[in-house]
Amino acid sequence: MKKKVGKPPHKPTPATRQTVQLHTTVGTDQETLSRVLGITEKTLRKYYREELDISSAKANAVIGGALFNKAKNGDTAAMIFWLKTKAGFRERQEHDHRSSDRSMSPPTTIQIVAGGNSKD
Repeated sequence: MKKKVGKPPHKPTPATRQTVQLHTTVGTDQETLSRVLGITEKTLRKYYREELDISSAKANAVIGGALFNKAKNGDTAAMIFWLKTKAGFRERQEHDHRSSDRSMSPPTTIQIVAGGNSKD
């Protein structure tokens, strides 16, 4: 019986786990990260699922916390960003297309709507 010849199975180490955490935290995509480690994307997901899931969430929490603190400390840009992304605020612009002397004002439209058969 012949033995299989090929790559030995991947064995995660504390160093490779730290590498995955670091790269995931800064946003390295899985294709690049698997190439850094010399493994396939499938192997990356198989052995490092926890690091892939948690590291990104931790990074978002750190950055979100920093943004929140800036907003609390009076940073107007941070406040606006937070309100737009988290509280549903949005900006609305209205344009006045009239000329200053009103010679090019849009026409006024009057709409008459007939009422029901009410007796006054």
